[in-house]
Amino acid sequence: MSDTNFVRTEMLPPVAPPVSQRGVVRWLRENLFSGPLNTILSLLAVAALYYLIKASLPWWLNGVWNATSLRECRDIVAASAGPDATGACWAVIRERWHQFLFGFYLPELWWRPMLCFALLFVALAPVLYSDSRRNIALLIGAVTALLALCLLLLDTVVLHLVVSVGVMLALLVVAWTAPRKLLWVTLLYPFFAVWLLWGGSVWGPITTLLGVGVMAIAYRLVAPSLGVVMGSSIGFVAACLWWLFAQGPLLAAVAPALPFDLQPVTSDKFGGFLLAFVIGVSSISISLPLGILLALGRRSDMLLIKTLSVGFIEFVRGVPLITMLFTASLLLQYFLPPRTNFDLILRVVILVTLFSAAYNAEVVRGGLAALPRGQYEAADALGLDYWQAQRLIIMPQALKISIPGIVSTFIGLFKDTTLVSFVGLNDPLKGITQIVRADINWKGIYWEPYIFVGAIFFLACFGMSRYSMYLEQKLKTDHR
Repeated sequence: MSDTNFVRTEMLPPVAPPVSQRGVVRWLRENLFSGPLNTILSLLAVAALYYLIKASLPWWLNGVWNATSLRECRDIVAASAGPDATGACWAVIRERWHQFLFGFYLPELWWRPMLCFALLFVALAPVLYSDSRRNIALLIGAVTALLALCLLLLDTVVLHLVVSVGVMLALLVVAWTAPRKLLWVTLLYPFFAVWLLWGGSVWGPITTLLGVGVMAIAYRLVAPSLGVVMGSSIGFVAACLWWLFAQGPLLAAVAPALPFDLQPVTSDKFGGFLLAFVIGVSSISISLPLGILLALGRRSDMLLIKTLSVGFIEFVRGVPLITMLFTASLLLQYFLPPRTNFDLILRVVILVTLFSAAYNAEVVRGGLAALPRGQYEAADALGLDYWQAQRLIIMPQALKISIPGIVSTFIGLFKDTTLVSFVGLNDPLKGITQIVRADINWKGIYWEPYIFVGAIFFLACFGMSRYSMYLEQKLKTDHR
C-alpha cells in the first residue's frame, strides 16, 4: 500500500455565509428572537405597536393644516373621511406658531431673536468643535442658510435681512480663516444678546462689559502678589463698585451724545420657546463654572469655604425648584430697595442658575472623587500650584468623567424651564398652550399643541444627548 501526497494548486472561491448568519435574519435572531423569553417579549411588543399604530394612524392621516377654527377642521375631516372619522387639527399650529416660538414679541422685530439664536451657534461653535475648522464652518454655514430662508419666508424688512445675513457671512469668513478668533464672539455674545433681545441703547451692554474689564485689570494687578483667590475677590468687588456707582453716570452722559438704539422690548413680551431658550441657555452657561467652583470649595481644606459650599449645596438641593421660583417672583422683591425694578426674567435666571449649580457641583465632585490619588501626587511632583494642577491635570479628567451627569443635569434644567408658568411667565408648554386653547376658535383643541411643543423639546434635548455621546467618544482614551 503506497502513500499518495496531495498538493492544492488553486484556492476555493469564497462562499457567502448561510442566510441565518447574515443580514436582517441574523440581526433578528440576535436582538429579537435570541431565546424563549426574548421571543415572547418581542411578539408582545410588535402586537402592542400594531394596535397603537392602527388606532392612531387615521388621526394622523386625516390631519388638517388649513382651517381657521376647530369646528372647520372637524367639518373638513367629516367631509373627506366620513362623519365618524377623527383627524388632527394642525391648523392651530399653522395659525399660532409665532406665539409658540416668540410669545408676544412684535412681528416686525422677529429678526432680532432669530439673529440672536443664529449667533448662539456661532458662539458655541469654537467650544463644541475646538479642533475642527471644517465642522465650525459647516455649522455656521448651515445656520446662515437657515436664517436667510426663515427671514425670507417671514417677509423681513430688506435692511434687517441684509444686516442679519451679512453679520453671519462675515463670521463664516472668520470661521474659515481664523476659527480661534470666534472665541471673542463667545465672550461677547451674552452682552450682545441682551441688547439684541431687550433693545435700548447699545451703551448699556458696553458699559456693563467695561465692568468686566475693570475686574480683569484688578485681578491682573492683585493676583501676582496676593494669589488667585484674593485677586478674584478684589476684582469682583471692583466690578461691583463700577456697576453700582460708575456705570449709571457714564451711561447717562454717553447715551444721549452718541445715540445708537434698538426699539426696547419689555420682558412681558417674551414667551414660548424664546423664553425657554433665554432662561435655559443663560442658566446652563453660568451654572457649569459656578458648579465647578462649588465642587472645589466642598473639597477645600479651608474650613470656612468648605462650610459655605456644603451649606449652599445641601440647602439648594433640599428645596424644590418651584419654591425657588416663587421666591424669585414674590419674596425677593421685599429685600430690595423701594421702587427697585428688578426684571422678573433676570430673577428667574439667577435662581434657576443657583439651583442647577448645586446639582452640577455634586456631579463634578463625583468626577473629582473618581480620579486616583496618583494624579494629585503627580501634579505635586511636577511642582504645580493648586490652580495650575486643577487647570492642567485634575479638572480635564474630572470633567471627562462627569460628562454624562452634566449633560443630564442640563437636559433636566432645560425641561424645567416650563415651571416658570407658575410665576406668571408664558412658557411654551403651559402658558402659551393655555392662551391658545382659551381662544374661542380653538376651544377643545388638546393633543396638537402638546405634540408640537414636545417635539421641539425632544429635538433640543436629543441634540444635547447626541453631542455628549460624540464628546465622550472623542475624549475616549482607551481602545477596548
